Amino acid sequence: MTADAPEAPQSTSSPSTVGGKVGRGALWSLLNTVVLRLGTLVSGIVLARLLSPSDYGVFAVALVAVTLLQAFNELGVSLALVRWERDVREFAPTAMTIAVGTSTALYALVFLGAPAFCDLMGSPDAVAVVRVLCLAVIFDGIAVVPAAILNREFLQRTRFLCDAAAFVVVTSVTISLASSGAGPMSFAAGQIAGNLVSVSCYLWLCPVKVRPGWNPEVARDLIRFGLPLAAASLLVLSVTNVDKIVIGSLADEAALGLYVMAFNQSSLPLQVFSEAARRVSLAGFSRLVNDKRALEQALARGVGLLMAASIPVCALLACYATPMLHVVYGEKWIPAAVALQFLAGLGLLRILLFIGYDLLVALDGNRVLIGLQALWLGTMLPALILGTHLDGIRGAAIAQVAVAAVVVVPAFLLVIKRRGLRLKPALLACRRPVVGGLLVVASALVVHNVFDNPWAKLLIGGLAAVAVYLPVVYPMRAMLPGRAGATA
Repeated sequence: MTADAPEAPQSTSSPSTVGGKVGRGALWSLLNTVVLRLGTLVSGIVLARLLSPSDYGVFAVALVAVTLLQAFNELGVSLALVRWERDVREFAPTAMTIAVGTSTALYALVFLGAPAFCDLMGSPDAVAVVRVLCLAVIFDGIAVVPAAILNREFLQRTRFLCDAAAFVVVTSVTISLASSGAGPMSFAAGQIAGNLVSVSCYLWLCPVKVRPGWNPEVARDLIRFGLPLAAASLLVLSVTNVDKIVIGSLADEAALGLYVMAFNQSSLPLQVFSEAARRVSLAGFSRLVNDKRALEQALARGVGLLMAASIPVCALLACYATPMLHVVYGEKWIPAAVALQFLAGLGLLRILLFIGYDLLVALDGNRVLIGLQALWLGTMLPALILGTHLDGIRGAAIAQVAVAAVVVVPAFLLVIKRRGLRLKPALLACRRPVVGGLLVVASALVVHNVFDNPWAKLLIGGLAAVAVYLPVVYPMRAMLPGRAGATA
């Protein structure tokens, strides 16, 4: 069976047209991500004041399970939908069949294996939450094809509408249940309610009305292309979740909850800035693979802007972790600051690594990615075990930053350089953000020595950061989409 959208757009745009689509898509994607993340931040503050660190720990166990499953549930076919230049109607039905079938089978396995998994994570009470939240895997299998088509055609405004509708449902259901005493199950039920809305919107608004179908030859091509990427994605998410597995098994639910709070705060720059860029970066890089110089400039521009936006946020999170947690989330979350001070640096490194991941996908570096992620996971696991044994959640945070900075980032840079790309333009584009970030750290040292009140530290520290950072990075406005020049 084939999709019934003869008017579906074809990927035959000229470079100038692609550039315009990328620019508009990036702006809508950024709006989507910023607005929804701000909403998530506000709802997260409300929930943190309603729930305990132990509740967060139970939910973290379920979130680890669903995150790892979603990395592999569609066997990487969604990336083929974005990357291939072929008519999407030729392979979208088969891709949907693969995604839905695999997702359903994986959910059956996790339903049966939930008790053993929760025992491993040191949280046997999380079984029901795991089984409910992992229903998201099935919904993800249904939504992944229409969502990938929206990304392929840079229809980020449509994605914004879908994601906004889902966010309203998730937030209202989760807060209502948490207020009534549902505990960690409020997270799971809210997420599933939101998934129902988002799946419905994607299917309705996708320009290609996809229905399940099957073509054996297309299926072989999709799996051959996507399976290495799915394996790499599984390794990526294993890297970002092995810390929770180690802490969950070596500590208690409260410690895991505190760590999750710190990790979530450190991930805010990644979620707001990098995820917005990634919705268009893979498609944009893929269009430029035959022009290495243009690809280098696109990479430099993207990295420069991402660092300009991310460095001050990460610096503020690291320098003001304790007063921020105290003022925003409440006194019970202050112990998470010992991890957040270091995880903020990890958040910055992850932004660079995710952009490098998309770049290597565009350059057909699928198999190399598996090796890089295996290297990361292989060095991370023993470091985490040692760090957690020695210094709890603080030791786990230090271990992650050390491995990413000393092992993983240099490995990514070496592989990209061997693909024939010059890294100097991207490095030069980061000069101003790095200098500005150092000034933010210096201003924080002064603020901490002068003020004791946490409210004063946040207010004066934020103003000082703007005062020292903005003059340094302001010339980089020329790099924004639609502006001429590229001042670094």
